[in-house]
Amino acid sequence: MEAEDRNPRHHTQNMQQRLQELIDHLRQDIATIDEPQLKAMFETSAEVLTGLVKAFRDYEEKNEPAWRSQSDAR
Repeated sequence: MEAEDRNPRHHTQNMQQRLQELIDHLRQDIATIDEPQLKAMFETSAEVLTGLVKAFRDYEEKNEPAWRSQSDAR
């Protein structure tokens, strides 16, 4: 395995990028949809995925106690 494959940040950045692409696609499709319920589902989906992007970012930055190791807490 290459060093980049072992780097957690490589994987979190990749996931954030893919999730952002999906968020953008959902929000673009909202403009082309006439059904209010589907618009709401797409917007809700985009918001949930935005929360996942934030969770990945928090993991990278160790912003939440759950993402800190025992040695970080000392």
